[in-house]
Amino acid sequence: MARKFKFYSADHLLKDFPDAQYYVIYGERSNGKTYDALSRGLRNYAKARDQFAYLRRWGEDIRSKNLSNLFSGHIENGYLKSLFGDEWNQIYYRSGKFYLERRDEDGTITRDENPCGYAFDLNGMEHYKSTSFPRITTIIFDEFLSRNGYIPNEFVLFQNSLSTIIRHRDNVKIFMLGNTVNQSCPYFQEMGLTHVKKQKQGTVDLYTYPNGAKVVVEYAESSYKRGGKASDVYFAFDDPELNMITTGVWEMNIYPHLSIKYRPKDVVANFFIDFEGELFHGEIVVLDTGHFIFLHRKTTPIKNENEDVVYTTKADERWNYKMALTKQTDKMSVFIMKCLRENRIFYSSNEVGEALRNYVMWSDSYSIKN
Repeated sequence: MARKFKFYSADHLLKDFPDAQYYVIYGERSNGKTYDALSRGLRNYAKARDQFAYLRRWGEDIRSKNLSNLFSGHIENGYLKSLFGDEWNQIYYRSGKFYLERRDEDGTITRDENPCGYAFDLNGMEHYKSTSFPRITTIIFDEFLSRNGYIPNEFVLFQNSLSTIIRHRDNVKIFMLGNTVNQSCPYFQEMGLTHVKKQKQGTVDLYTYPNGAKVVVEYAESSYKRGGKASDVYFAFDDPELNMITTGVWEMNIYPHLSIKYRPKDVVANFFIDFEGELFHGEIVVLDTGHFIFLHRKTTPIKNENEDVVYTTKADERWNYKMALTKQTDKMSVFIMKCLRENRIFYSSNEVGEALRNYVMWSDSYSIKN
């Protein structure tokens, strides 16, 4: 007997925080976040002919082959019919626009003259700067969290995209939806969402800003508390990297931990990584059996802050502060990257391993053009 699963709904957020501009919702995959936001977009079009914008990171994400079935669930379960009756029974997507249409048994196709929604990608929004979208009142930024890195200067591109759509209006709701694939995210940093890494699952945080803006952030409750999804039986293996799919815990790789002991005199050099408000200490260790790096959190001030190398994400006039580890050519930086390639870096925890992974990805994407 199939388990009854209740999909996610943001109704409680709109009820409790009706005057917020942003609703940031993250959690497990396939729990209904996107379905719910798209339903809201359709509902607004049915009520007032208000349109929605579906926003993704890359142009490939909004090609017809990827979005032609975006509303298949709404059609198959009768939701589209509940809104429009027999007037429309399909949603057609072409060239960045979603249209309602009716397909009769005799093959006749009738299509709404106006789109109910649009699809945009962050990289391509510059082509719409002279276009007006006065009917868009719902913006859905799907998959805003990424495990594979972000576009250089992505947050600025996102803000420019919003500016292009919203113009001078104040009647737009923005839904940012993501799976818990990576806690390292420029949106969390740029928007000042400082509590995300400590936020408990099933809770909601409200951030307010001096200009009156409000951002609601929800770490969606695990579906396990509601009986789980029927598909969870296919992902029941004891693997922390798969827990995001079924429970919504943050996805995390398994990193090598140190299995041997070393003495302070075995440490021949130190370096530090200052990344996303945290400081990490790398110890270069040389033993008779070989060399390696041990990376761990640094909870006290740097002792030799004018001598030890510190890798950062910000420009600094001090000679020992360096941006973008992977772009450096000095002896120590080259050695660190060599150890990384040879799996000679060991970590005090998987969280520390994630931090280095994310810093290296940031370094790879960094450009002076940023």
